[in-house]
Amino acid sequence: MVRVGVVGASGYAGAELLRLCHSHPDLDVAWATGDTQAGTLVGALYPSLAAGYPGLAFEPFDPALVTDVELVFLALPHGASQRLMPALLGAGVKVVDLGADFRLRDPAVYERWYGEEHVAPDLLDRFAYGLPELHRDHIAKVDAVASAGCYPTAAALALAPLTAAGAIETTGIIVDAASGVSGAGRALKHGTHFGTANQDFTAYGLLDHRHTPEMEQSVGASLLFTPHLAPMTRGILATCYARPAPGTTPSTEEILGLLAGAYAGEPFVVVSAASPSTKATWGSNAVHLSARYDERTGWILVLAALDNLVKGASGQAVQCANLLLGLDETAGLSSIGVYP
Repeated sequence: MVRVGVVGASGYAGAELLRLCHSHPDLDVAWATGDTQAGTLVGALYPSLAAGYPGLAFEPFDPALVTDVELVFLALPHGASQRLMPALLGAGVKVVDLGADFRLRDPAVYERWYGEEHVAPDLLDRFAYGLPELHRDHIAKVDAVASAGCYPTAAALALAPLTAAGAIETTGIIVDAASGVSGAGRALKHGTHFGTANQDFTAYGLLDHRHTPEMEQSVGASLLFTPHLAPMTRGILATCYARPAPGTTPSTEEILGLLAGAYAGEPFVVVSAASPSTKATWGSNAVHLSARYDERTGWILVLAALDNLVKGASGQAVQCANLLLGLDETAGLSSIGVYP
């Protein structure tokens, strides 16, 4: 068994990591930190985890903890992991960071979109971008991974094969995506109160959502991204619009075939003519894709559905950890959703 630690385990992504690690055949959680919940039993905060972790309590983070593990997951707000990373990597442990600090290759882009200076730019080259379907070989060769964000995962898996094949224009792309309220985290916010989010559907982050540059980096194109908050707990549905490459007139069958070919043999990607459903991905590490070409308007439409806490966060992190550790990439993960 590989002993792992989870930093920031008291948040939703951290709790999902604990759930997935418990069912993993090769990972053993040695400790779980959560500074605001220090001393609280994991099962007291998350009763769903009580049977799996009856005696485990959240504890404050101490750098000395890393001497007892081979790999550390970090599920922290942006800006936090970059301050811990020199000590972690200096200790020789492998790292999978679920946060945004090491996803963007250019620290100036990070500063522009996150409004603060990156304090560890010299470590950026140590990290692979954690989207295995697109960067599997790189992930397997490093000791640190910046796991992809939830919205960028949906957009990149939908669009990257089309840009790579030269099938679409790389400007003027539009990504509209809706996410469940768990994407905002466990912290209390007015916008995610039941009374606020229930029976409502709103757009937010207009023109300046921080996932925009990560999407552009992953897709290889400039795009306009508008996220929406949907009255559901989990899930993302991304609807992506692009123009065909100049001089081409594709068909729906051709676009679906391109996606199917790009993801042939991928255990966590489903390409289908059916319109994707967020509920079909609930609790799974799968992303469901479909596409259309509209002859009337000349637009290519690609849709992606996934569980924002699994493939969009913790499941993807475990998938990356499996690659880092030389384990079966699918270990501890399911491509089958919970239904109804």
